[in-house]
Amino acid sequence: MKRGDTFVALAIIGIILMIIIPVPKGILDFLLSLNISLSLLILLLSMYAEDALQITIFPSLLLLTTLFRLTLNVSTTRGILKDADAGGVVEAFGNFVIGNDAVVGFIIFLIIVLINFLVITKGAERVSEVAARFTLDAMPGKQMAIDADLNAGLITEDEARQRRKDVQKYADFYGAMDGASKFVKGDAIAGIIITIINIGAGFLIGIIGKGMPFQQALQRYTVLTVGDGLVGQIPALLISTATGLVVTRAASEANLGQDLIKQLFSNRMILLIIGGVMIALGILTPLPKFANILLGAIFIFLGLRAKVSDKLEMAEPEIASTSEAEELRRPENVLGLLKVDDIELEFGYGLLPLADIDQGGDLLDRIVMIRRQIAMELGLVVPIVRLRDNIQLNPNEYIIKVKGVKVSKGEVYFDHYLAMDSGVGEGSIEGIETIEPAFGLPAKWITEKEREKAEIFGYTVVDPPSVIATHLTEVIKEKAYELIGRQDVKTLIENVREEYPAVVEEVVPKVLSLGEVQKVLSNLLREQISIRDMVSILETLADYGSITSDTDLLTEYVRQRMSGYITNKYVENNSLNVVTLDNGIEELIMNSINKTETGSYLSIDPSKVQLILNNTLKIIQKLTSIGEQPIILTAPIVRIYFKKLTEQMTRDIIVISYNELESSVEVQSVGVVVI
Repeated sequence: MKRGDTFVALAIIGIILMIIIPVPKGILDFLLSLNISLSLLILLLSMYAEDALQITIFPSLLLLTTLFRLTLNVSTTRGILKDADAGGVVEAFGNFVIGNDAVVGFIIFLIIVLINFLVITKGAERVSEVAARFTLDAMPGKQMAIDADLNAGLITEDEARQRRKDVQKYADFYGAMDGASKFVKGDAIAGIIITIINIGAGFLIGIIGKGMPFQQALQRYTVLTVGDGLVGQIPALLISTATGLVVTRAASEANLGQDLIKQLFSNRMILLIIGGVMIALGILTPLPKFANILLGAIFIFLGLRAKVSDKLEMAEPEIASTSEAEELRRPENVLGLLKVDDIELEFGYGLLPLADIDQGGDLLDRIVMIRRQIAMELGLVVPIVRLRDNIQLNPNEYIIKVKGVKVSKGEVYFDHYLAMDSGVGEGSIEGIETIEPAFGLPAKWITEKEREKAEIFGYTVVDPPSVIATHLTEVIKEKAYELIGRQDVKTLIENVREEYPAVVEEVVPKVLSLGEVQKVLSNLLREQISIRDMVSILETLADYGSITSDTDLLTEYVRQRMSGYITNKYVENNSLNVVTLDNGIEELIMNSINKTETGSYLSIDPSKVQLILNNTLKIIQKLTSIGEQPIILTAPIVRIYFKKLTEQMTRDIIVISYNELESSVEVQSVGVVVI
């Protein structure tokens, strides 16, 4: 390959030097023949290519072949004007076309030039422009369609990535072809100019400079001009045709030969009619009988052959339908109906435009961004979100399901905006009273007319897709611990194994099983702790997994290892206001821990539990009323059990231990929970 690269580089340099350095006639003949053979090669490649991406080098190839052809024209022109001799190839072409009549031969040559310039070249240039414009305009829609298929689960991440690359390559290719077609057009114009120079200047040089008789000069320079023009124009015609073939076969799924045979000779009725007409013309008109009857017979034969092929093709669907019916009778097919989607978003028919790309809906794109956001924040690969319409819902209603169970719902108005008062809103606006579904804030659905007014008054105004996307994001975060399964854990671990194989081999399955690792990760996600740093998590499990198999305790060890993350998550300005527990409560919890083979649990008198929860709630409400975030700080051994107690009341209370804070944090107690 390296030698090939060097050869190509030297060849390009040599082509450029040929413009300046005279080329011997023998080498020039070889290069002219090489130019014709390369043109044939490019034409056949364009015919047999089934996809434009198979010949992505085509735009650069047009530039190189055009440069090569013009360089050869310069060399042949030098030979014609200087020596009245451009080599054997040029003279052979001239004599073959002109024969004994220079005028007729020159007219034929002009016709070939005009066909190439006015028909092939200009047509290919126009098609290239249109193809480039439509390909670039269609890029956003194609990208959105790929994201929609990915969200619907029709394709995998790898397939989506490959399709995006192909879309970009198509855009680059047709954009380059739009520019490269200008090379072909310029080449045709240059060929015409060089032809005029050769015959005009050569005629004058032959008569004045070389003293040739008029008739001899006309014959000699006409032969050389026509020969030189043909040697350049025939490859140019082949390249122009190849360019046209590449840019005009946008919807093709096979090579040109297969498409021609399939699409021209597949309709038996048309072939039979043409055959009958041709035979009738041969019998009933003065046209040549043999030629017309022969053509008619050929078309009838092709029509009858197409009829047999149609019968064979019609028989195939019957076999397929029979096998399909047998497949449906199999009891195993019911198993496909048992699958429960991890996340579903169902909506009424009034919200269909939000998910319809053709109507400008961008909900699918927002879901893609949600999956990326969750991956960055929590380190969780969110499963595919299934979008379904549900006619049983109200037109403006939607529901969110996790594992097939409805966990939340909301209502949005397609042609309205949601205005929320963040506490600084001044003035009143007209709208439909509602509750923001994600955070439960009072809000109003307003029309486009009220939007500007609401923004001036200080309201936060969002569109319906943003409302649904925000709600879905919060639900996924809240239910992240339910969404992570053993298969997801295995995927995360395999991802770590690629760079840190020693860490994975030490933990799974030697120390902990896949299920035990899953429980630890689920515990972390339950309290919104990111599992993105899987390496640190696995290293901690490797350190303590041989000491205990209690996943709750292992979770605490992991949290302590992630003290930097937890401190950064909850601490601002290196200071933290917390609520602490009375020593009596901590001692009561520690003395009430019962350990079993399957884990540990608390055994406390229900009346005392209720008292602890009531006192905790009072302090939490007091803090929230003054805008403080309620954070409870406990001893490490107490944290997990007190968190489980408070979850009976609410999951929003943050409970951390002393060991989860960096030593540099200044802790200030703003309340104590007592019995």
